[in-house]
Amino acid sequence: MRDSLSIRLSSSTSRDGPAQEYFDHSSAPRINTDSVVISSLEHQYPNRHISIVPEYSANLLAFASAGHALALPDPNANATESGPLKWTSYVPPAHRLNGQQGILAEKVLFGKYKYAYQEAEFILYIIEGRDGYGAYPNVRNQYLVSPSMSSNAADALVMAAGQFGNQLHNEIWVFNLGVWTKDRALWESVQKSHWDDVILDAEMKKSIINDVTRFYDSRDTYSKLKVPWKRGIIYYGPPGNGKTISIKAMMHTLYDRPDPVPTLYVKTLAGYAPPEYMLGSIFGKARAEAPCYLVFEDLDSIVSDNVRSFFLNEVDGLSSNDGILMVGSTNHLDRLDPGIAKRPSRFDRKYLFPNPVFKERVQYAQFWRNKLNGENGNEEVEFPKKICDALAEITGGFSFAYMQEAFVAALLVIAGQKDTFDANGERLDYSVMAQSMGEYFVEHGGGSRKNSESDDNDLEKYILWRELKKQSDFIDRG
Repeated sequence: MRDSLSIRLSSSTSRDGPAQEYFDHSSAPRINTDSVVISSLEHQYPNRHISIVPEYSANLLAFASAGHALALPDPNANATESGPLKWTSYVPPAHRLNGQQGILAEKVLFGKYKYAYQEAEFILYIIEGRDGYGAYPNVRNQYLVSPSMSSNAADALVMAAGQFGNQLHNEIWVFNLGVWTKDRALWESVQKSHWDDVILDAEMKKSIINDVTRFYDSRDTYSKLKVPWKRGIIYYGPPGNGKTISIKAMMHTLYDRPDPVPTLYVKTLAGYAPPEYMLGSIFGKARAEAPCYLVFEDLDSIVSDNVRSFFLNEVDGLSSNDGILMVGSTNHLDRLDPGIAKRPSRFDRKYLFPNPVFKERVQYAQFWRNKLNGENGNEEVEFPKKICDALAEITGGFSFAYMQEAFVAALLVIAGQKDTFDANGERLDYSVMAQSMGEYFVEHGGGSRKNSESDDNDLEKYILWRELKKQSDFIDRG
């Protein structure tokens, strides 16, 4: 599009009328920014339609930055000699671990642009109409001057930019502190979540997946049966047994469908507005995005006694909730009101995520074994298959989270031994220690290290087993 569009820039060096009016206006008591600006624009651009477009509704510069239009600052007819009046701010990196240095972000306070979309050329003004951070209300509008008195071209542009801004672009809708925002980091985390990494009873996993995917494939069936196309599912059980990872794996599955189903993730109802407003905003967004996957993690803490009636009104009220599948997770099913937990029309299916049985503990240990022995595995830590069964034997009653804690703690201890010093102050080389230990067991009838997968030697020769046993004992004693 950039190659096919041509924008003619003014060669004038004088400040144009709207820019002068803006500075005059900013130097005196404000009345209404829109009225001042529109009056000046109508005087400067007679016989041309002018649209006032709130930036939150349709961000025209963001639309152009995504490559759908072309926007160029008018260098000779702007607020300053160098172009738009703007703030340049430093934004620190979200994480320092990857070596990022942060970025510079710009916020335009007053700017004039030549703007092209499809076959139409516009003049666009971006104007911030407030003084400092404390001024209220925050008036930040876009003034779009059309090529003619017709508004058709401007309407088409605003419609396209508005639709683009409301769509998800590798993001997830997250409700937090009373507002919906798009979360790219959560989307990236979800892309790493796969059902192959979820250790559950095979039949239960299959049922969980089918329950959700069949719902979105069954709109016609619900319609023929004359029942509302909505469902609710509760995942419950002690913490650390796969509720969250199952939700994330399902989110990934739904995004990979030919007709992707968006997730709406509710973090909390905390905020400045009353709970009825919060819940109205949540379900209003869900109805607009339907079909969608509406997630309430820690449902018992979100739907407390003081908001229960508002929640039930949204679920069972007059508004249609067609296409909405709610999933709520809780560690304490008993804390949920019976009207939520036991009434079928609200949450009609419940799945218990118990502490893993022996077979599942073996599978989880095997999951860690595959991680450590993979392409980027640690060759210094031997992890024979028989450790999986042995660990499952001593971790009865553990959750997956506790087993993970045992693995992480054990590996940290082993990693720390690489920086251990002997009595003479000499650094101990763990790889030499491991090799010597293996040679000792070979010498005393223990077989070769290469055959450790099949021999019956004492597990105590493996440092990983010794540390796993020690850490599991610490966790068990709590």
